[in-house]
Amino acid sequence: MDIAIDFLIGLVALLHLYFLWFEMFAWTTRGRKVFKKFPPELFEPTKPLAANQGLYNGFLAAGLLWTYFILDPVWKVNIALFFLICVAIAGIYGALTADKKIFFVQALPALIAIILLLL
Repeated sequence: MDIAIDFLIGLVALLHLYFLWFEMFAWTTRGRKVFKKFPPELFEPTKPLAANQGLYNGFLAAGLLWTYFILDPVWKVNIALFFLICVAIAGIYGALTADKKIFFVQALPALIAIILLLL
């Protein structure tokens, strides 16, 4: 079970590192291909907002990666739960307010990891 949990935590962290890159460095290039419904003329003006979101995603990834270096098993679980819950809440909010796909990409892997941690 520990291997599955570590894998899911790593997967969620890697996804958030991708979100960091995407929102901070590829918003006006790759963003146009990903968000086809978003008006093309708004990518440049919203670049600072997307970069800010990317920075927050980087913090989530850093917190999840931190769990690999925590030796105390109780603290490791607590820190992992905190950051996974943050990711799940952000994913649920994004699904409700922006695009339902966000639930499956962001929230669902975090929720599965949370469930496995709590079993």
